[in-house]
Amino acid sequence: MQVLAILLLFSAFLLTRASRLASAVHILLAQSAMVAAACAVESGGSMHMLIAAVLTVLIKVGLIPKALLRVVSQLKREREVDPIMGPNASSLAAAAAIVMTYAVIDRTLPGGLSWDAVAASLALVFIGLMLIITRRQAIMQIVGLITIENGLYLLGLSTTHGLPMIIELGIFFDVLVAVSVLVILTNRLKKSFQSTDTSILKKLKG
Repeated sequence: MQVLAILLLFSAFLLTRASRLASAVHILLAQSAMVAAACAVESGGSMHMLIAAVLTVLIKVGLIPKALLRVVSQLKREREVDPIMGPNASSLAAAAAIVMTYAVIDRTLPGGLSWDAVAASLALVFIGLMLIITRRQAIMQIVGLITIENGLYLLGLSTTHGLPMIIELGIFFDVLVAVSVLVILTNRLKKSFQSTDTSILKKLKG
């Protein structure tokens, strides 16, 4: 789990450097695959944990990245060219978040829990939130949303060793519906403005 936590943090750090939307989606795909691997590692042979890992692969590694890449392939310019916070500042903030979460968790977490996974999950949540706030492209904001969800799922996995099956199914369904709606709205934004830059929506103000 420690190696997976490091790889997850590295993937989140790469997202702060990504300017090409396709690259960001592929990084998210790899990140979700690692979350599925962590779920399988922590399953201990539990059937519902294995089902959760399979659902993670199908939804977050398969369906969602495929839908996002389809939208990206239809864009004339598929780069984040004018973020609110630049790559260097974003990377510095991500590094500070990682150091802060590890410092806090190392002091406060009970010894029976995996503090590496907990610190990594909280850092993922922070970095995902930062992506939503500081990026203008709707695709990048969706990537940030899934990064937050990956962090929360890893947090639940590391602290409870797997939520009840009905709760996990509900979470997957909520994420799938939310991302599906966002992809549809992003597609409409692309068709109307030939871009997924959400700052364009300011033109719609009355």
